[in-house]
Amino acid sequence: MTAKPNTNKRVVDQSIFLKLRSTETFWRDHYIWLKEQGYLLRPRYCPDWVPSWKDQFDPDLTRYEDSYSSRRRNILDATRISDSQMVTLKCISTQVHPFEVEITRFFSTEPISSHPRNHCISLHSVLNVPDVENTVILVLPFLREYKRPRFKSVGEAVEFFRQIFEGLQFIHQCHVAHRDCMDLNIMMDPKPMFPDLYHPIATRRKKDISGRAKYYTRTARPVKYYIIDFGISRKYSPDDPSPLEDPIVGGDKTVPEFQNSDAACNPFPTDIYYLGNLIRKDFLEKTKGVEFMEPLVADMVQADPSKRPTIDEVVERFDKISRSLHWWTLRSRLVELQEGDYIFDPIIRPIHHFFRTVAHVLTFKSAVPTPRI
Repeated sequence: MTAKPNTNKRVVDQSIFLKLRSTETFWRDHYIWLKEQGYLLRPRYCPDWVPSWKDQFDPDLTRYEDSYSSRRRNILDATRISDSQMVTLKCISTQVHPFEVEITRFFSTEPISSHPRNHCISLHSVLNVPDVENTVILVLPFLREYKRPRFKSVGEAVEFFRQIFEGLQFIHQCHVAHRDCMDLNIMMDPKPMFPDLYHPIATRRKKDISGRAKYYTRTARPVKYYIIDFGISRKYSPDDPSPLEDPIVGGDKTVPEFQNSDAACNPFPTDIYYLGNLIRKDFLEKTKGVEFMEPLVADMVQADPSKRPTIDEVVERFDKISRSLHWWTLRSRLVELQEGDYIFDPIIRPIHHFFRTVAHVLTFKSAVPTPRI
């Protein structure tokens, strides 16, 4: 009997990987111009790019550095030619976001830029795109999602809370409302944890994709967290402490005052909700160990904006909370409710944490890893 062909075998059509996504063509079209400005994009975006796997069939394209595509149309990594440092390029329309350059530049100008409580992303330069009207590219530091790798200890989470509260307090004291300070707009400087950095798309791998990127814990190498993206932010007069703005829905769609209402409202309490909801969603609902934050977060996310604490009150209450925590609590493991991908993770992770903590104590690493300014 003649065997029937296996019709269920999946055949990967690699032709779809041989061209750029529609989100990437802008960067290819401006590759030469950006190089002239001093910024080099990855080989994938060179105008004469030919995929390195084109003449061979390989089911595992993840082995090729130039197979990694960017899915965000307006953001891309680059290398600054002058010093080989990685940067982030952000393309914006000055008509859609008319205040982003102004506010980002405000926080990047002395004496504001060097203030120790300033956690706003800095602005290296602004490039006017020559062939696209009302379009500029912001050259920004190369940052990383704040929660990857995961937090190992309660003290690491406490330091994160301290920094983001401090950062928003500084923003509000400068009479700026961020209006979109949700989780995707909080990032960290990865260089202390990742001294050799990593591939900008495959963030767990080395820059050349040859293996896993080496990194340290936040306790071993403390990091600074940054608030980014001032696209819908506004700066107000010091004489107007309670401005009213029409609702603009940001990344977090759950803001109570925006639900079924177009009424103008004060954006400062909305910022409080954003940070409170970030802690609720990313920590209180996903981990065990920071339950001491529940009363403060509950007040920050109240449905009535007028009942939420101001950022000064948040900072004061958090300071009292953090000073009351025992050192052993701060050294304790921050436990994920969904504990890893492997069956033995709930057993192995506590063991790793014990020996890691012993090493941190013996090398005098602080339980609350605050970076040096």
